[in-house]
Amino acid sequence: MNTKITIPLIVIISVIVTAGIMYSVDFNLNKQDVQVSEPEIIYVEKPSTNYFEGTNDIKQIQSDEELKDILNESGSSDGNFYDDRMFRNSMAVEEAVMFDSMESSDSTMPSVSPMPSATSKIESGGSDHSTTNVQVENVDEPDYLKNDSKYVYIVSHNTLTIIDAYPADSAKLILKVALDIESQYIQNMFLNDDRLVIFYNGQSHDEVIPQYDFMPRRSYDSVTHALVVDVSDKEKPEILKDYSIDGNFRDARMIEDYVYFVTNSHVNYQHPKLPGIMEGSTRIMTPDAFYFDNVEQFSNFNTLTAINIFGDEINSETFLMGYSGTFYVSKNNFYLTYQQNMPFGFYENSSKDRFFDAMVPLLPNIVQEEIMEIHEDLSINASAKWSMISDLMQKSYNSMDKDAKEQLFDKIKESLNAYDIRIQEDSRKTIIHKISIDEDKIEYVAKGSVPGRLLNQFSMDENGDRFRVATTTEIHTQYEGTIRSNAVYVMDENMNTVGELEEIAPEESIYSARFMGDRLYLVTFQQIDPFFVIDLTSDKPKILGELKIPGFSNYLHPYDKEHVIGIGRDTKEMENGRVQQLGIKIALFNVADVANPRVADETIIGDRSTQSEALYNHKSFFFDKTSGTLSIPISSDIESLEFNSKKFAPEYSRWAGFYVFDVSESEGFENKGMIAHSEGESRYYGMNNARTFHIEDVLYTVSQEYLKMNSLENMEEINSLQLENTGKFLNYLEEDILR
Repeated sequence: MNTKITIPLIVIISVIVTAGIMYSVDFNLNKQDVQVSEPEIIYVEKPSTNYFEGTNDIKQIQSDEELKDILNESGSSDGNFYDDRMFRNSMAVEEAVMFDSMESSDSTMPSVSPMPSATSKIESGGSDHSTTNVQVENVDEPDYLKNDSKYVYIVSHNTLTIIDAYPADSAKLILKVALDIESQYIQNMFLNDDRLVIFYNGQSHDEVIPQYDFMPRRSYDSVTHALVVDVSDKEKPEILKDYSIDGNFRDARMIEDYVYFVTNSHVNYQHPKLPGIMEGSTRIMTPDAFYFDNVEQFSNFNTLTAINIFGDEINSETFLMGYSGTFYVSKNNFYLTYQQNMPFGFYENSSKDRFFDAMVPLLPNIVQEEIMEIHEDLSINASAKWSMISDLMQKSYNSMDKDAKEQLFDKIKESLNAYDIRIQEDSRKTIIHKISIDEDKIEYVAKGSVPGRLLNQFSMDENGDRFRVATTTEIHTQYEGTIRSNAVYVMDENMNTVGELEEIAPEESIYSARFMGDRLYLVTFQQIDPFFVIDLTSDKPKILGELKIPGFSNYLHPYDKEHVIGIGRDTKEMENGRVQQLGIKIALFNVADVANPRVADETIIGDRSTQSEALYNHKSFFFDKTSGTLSIPISSDIESLEFNSKKFAPEYSRWAGFYVFDVSESEGFENKGMIAHSEGESRYYGMNNARTFHIEDVLYTVSQEYLKMNSLENMEEINSLQLENTGKFLNYLEEDILR
């Protein structure tokens, strides 16, 4: 294919100005109030040569030298970069403004949602147990706590703790040992039989010569360590492998004996280099590197690595693309997504282009002709041109009667809005890369894109050869403000869009999504909580039913084919139209009649002071269908909770622990009990990283300070272990431990 594409270069005349500045034109200004124009941005076409032909194909990068040439040709290394993380944060802040709330966690993008608990049997352990709450069955997700039917493993700060947890009445701490590592904040780990895989971020110690300097200096680039640890001897764990991969840890999954993880490394434009992999102090491979033959800002390497926990197999591939955001992983495919970023200046959406494309064509013909004549006169500088054009426009406006001028201004505003919408729709897309995985085999499959942004991993789902995506699009216009809409897209095995359902709940945003087979359950929110049931039996999604209730659900969890559990917040509308958040609300939705979904039962905990990690982290949400047990962490002002607060001293105003419910389709939610982890104590511990699991008929709840064991039958406490601040010596120098 010989078709060439062009990439605009930016030449700034007179002074450097910020990209995307638009003139703010007040159509009611008098002549003397017209502002002098900003220095204009001129777009010069730069033809691509060796590396970009517009094929959209994936191409391999052969060397660091070729990488530098690719970056130069792509226009990514002109020193002007846009970080899509700023976009996501601004959206979160904007959503938070709608609420009258004191909670910082409400503006956090949730990464929530669980699936049925895994069960297994281990020698001398219980006959069944629950594990980490995951999105896709048999695709494990990393967490700071892992357990089997007997032992509990916890990584926290830079320590590894191993607990013999079953039987519960004789539970004891076996080992608490420090890892001699740079990182002091470990959060991600897998457990497979007697092997742990522990991830932490560290630093490389490469040396580079800074620009225009003479002395080599350490670069301290980020690397991700993956430690494979043998814990068959619980008192003397042994590190078998220490892999280090360039970049920061992003996410990981474990499928059978293979762990797949993504690292993200920002491109060093001064000294561009391909990522590498070390084992110990030895470089063992440079992953095959690829880029895409299209116009896009290449700012990061996203490296997907596969390792065999029980062998020496390792494979890795890296892709030059944008900053990776949300991931979805099935048993056969890894989907990497990010917000699309075009090279600086690619879209000619400066105030000048906006003016000539959207405004000038609506002016009287004679005014258009005079404006274009001035515009094309190369002997006049930019400031003088705008002064002459603004005089022409003001003279034209003064010659119109009031009604004619107002009608013209209305048409211009509509045209400007349409222009802004078109530009933003074209640029604010989510890019999705599909990569097949099979043990240590990694193969790139296809690339697709959908309008809008993802909420979290539960906004995506693979079903057979179809990939489904739910997105929210937000477009900011000068005269209509922010325009929101939601959509569901269906993509084929080659990531081509084959079906869509758009304009769902206009002016609202997606707050939770859950794909279950041929259905999607979707919650949007602005002032009330529309709960949608969407049919996905064909490539043409359609809404089957809708329910509107006060509040919203941050996370949806399957109960059975006819019921869905939602957890979020109750709300009330204020007189000024704002919405105030209230207590934590748990709802059981009955979807047996898809055309008329209803709330079978709901319960509200506390008030606006009440917090729960389960709102934004699905690993904190525990539900066991067999026993009907639901457990969620709660922290709140004591006076807002159901029990009598008078027994506590006045200065102890917070309670932290777990609310446990029996859940059934006939009875709804029955409060089974509350397990306190901090009540009326001089020291208050929050409930971040709170987890629940069960072994046999014992419910285990974990907070920063405690592991508590309670009977599932009557909630009586069986045992309790203090995990931190015990006042005991820690043996950090024991020989042969994690050497």
